[in-house]
Amino acid sequence: MKIHPMAVAGLASIIFLNNEILNSEAFTLSRETKFSELFSSPISTSTSSHTLFQSPSLSSSSNRPSSKLPLYDGSYSSQSSMSTMMTQMKMSVSPIEDTDTSSSTNTGRTRAEIEAEVSSGRVLDDGPVVDFSSVKDESSNAERALLRAREEYINGSNTVSASHGLNGKGQRLVGINNEVVKEVGREVGAFINPNDALIQECATYLRSKAPVGLFQAPPDNHIATHALSSFSSSLSPSTTQTTTNPSTAKLTPEIQNLLQEAYEESGLVTEAFAKTFYLGTQLLPEEARRAIWAIYVWCRRTDEIVDAPRSESDPPMLSDLSAWEIRLENLFQYGMVEDVLDLPLLDVKINYPNLPIQPFVDMIRGMLMDIPDLGQERYETFEELHLYCYRVAGTVGLMSMPIFGCANGYTEEDAKEPALSLGVAFQITNILRDVGEDATKRGRIYLPRKDMEKFGVTEEQIMSQRIDENYIALMKHEIKRARMYYDRALRGVPMLSPAARLPVQSSLDCYGKILDKIEEQNYDSLNYRAYCTKWEKLAEIPFSWYRTQDISKTLPLPWDAVQK
Repeated sequence: MKIHPMAVAGLASIIFLNNEILNSEAFTLSRETKFSELFSSPISTSTSSHTLFQSPSLSSSSNRPSSKLPLYDGSYSSQSSMSTMMTQMKMSVSPIEDTDTSSSTNTGRTRAEIEAEVSSGRVLDDGPVVDFSSVKDESSNAERALLRAREEYINGSNTVSASHGLNGKGQRLVGINNEVVKEVGREVGAFINPNDALIQECATYLRSKAPVGLFQAPPDNHIATHALSSFSSSLSPSTTQTTTNPSTAKLTPEIQNLLQEAYEESGLVTEAFAKTFYLGTQLLPEEARRAIWAIYVWCRRTDEIVDAPRSESDPPMLSDLSAWEIRLENLFQYGMVEDVLDLPLLDVKINYPNLPIQPFVDMIRGMLMDIPDLGQERYETFEELHLYCYRVAGTVGLMSMPIFGCANGYTEEDAKEPALSLGVAFQITNILRDVGEDATKRGRIYLPRKDMEKFGVTEEQIMSQRIDENYIALMKHEIKRARMYYDRALRGVPMLSPAARLPVQSSLDCYGKILDKIEEQNYDSLNYRAYCTKWEKLAEIPFSWYRTQDISKTLPLPWDAVQK
């Protein structure tokens, strides 16, 4: 029997990498988590959980809509404050009731609003990837509604459900609800006393490590004073100050333990909701791994504000979302935190000062697109879906790039197009995997209507979960598009720092296999949810490692060579 030389190479790489992984610190897991539990259940992140795009009509230059409102972009001048910004906002925006919704169809977004944002993207490398960074229609219904909720919150006329921590009344951290607790297996953040000033002491210590000029001292009339008091009336005024005396900020065992606990908690949430993503983080160095956990948890909490079930007694969703955006701005501008899970993100911002706020702001706009009566439940074209995918998935790539770092000779700008391509590929995969679940449980159909019309697929067919040759042809078309974006993303792996290449390649390979699973189940994503088993993911890691090696360019894996 002849043995193909690549089979030998594959076996050798499996043995080598298994030894390397099992003996490395990357798999020394926190708490009681065992190695065998890393892949204990199928991928559980749904399309609506937010976990991109061909547009010949888009301009290759950045034609942004004229901005009526000032937007915090991480570059406030020393004279500018949030209070001044809010005054300008109030003067330039009319009440939400004056907006026109007559031209919208099956959506809270009007056709003019959608087209204004879609046409404002910037095509990268003359290819199918569009950068929608900071794109928004400031006069849209959604933006004006969010602004109004923000003003009401600042003025004290709206409450929010975000609380400082778990307290005697059972209130939870913002974005932590029954679903999160069920997935994690226990309460999140329960290790900290909600009235404990240790959180603010830890924040003070972290700010003392920040590079000079990274954070500003808030003015006395800054809206954060109201924000903090609203989140927890138990905080004393002294704990809301962000000015720091480095000589008095000391790292105590209590502060060190608290920060460690907060990071471990972030890891548990990441593992519970994004198993494939979590697997990739296990292959990163410790500091980068924990930083990605912190970013993921912020994204998870943002998503839960919009997608979590609400009772009649709960505050309006927009109130929570506007308060959440203020918290984000306060953290990036002033280094302020309001609960224990903010601490890791503050630490990440200090360790990676070039971490931009814009992708975080853009993700909040993605959440707006899923809000009933304000968002968009149907997408006419792939270009429209592209914007959504950028906001809920492409942004994660932009958040991660400062953590991953670039190889010598490359910049983040070089790696942006592949990073956004990967976000496109991931989100299309989510959408194709969850067509039936999104339709029957959430009433949402993300497949572009133009594509559905082209292949003769109707909304009624999707809602009733009927598979036919038309639906199969549509799935083949969308899978081909997704794989094109995976191929474009592959070009970016060598641009990353060596430590980041295997985690990204592994995530790309494992997630891409979901498309194979859809094909194996005869393209039926209406009645079945495709996923990879824990062993399939684990078995893929050695091949992912091989693909990151130079030899793979001249001697590719046999199945990779066939695909090319």
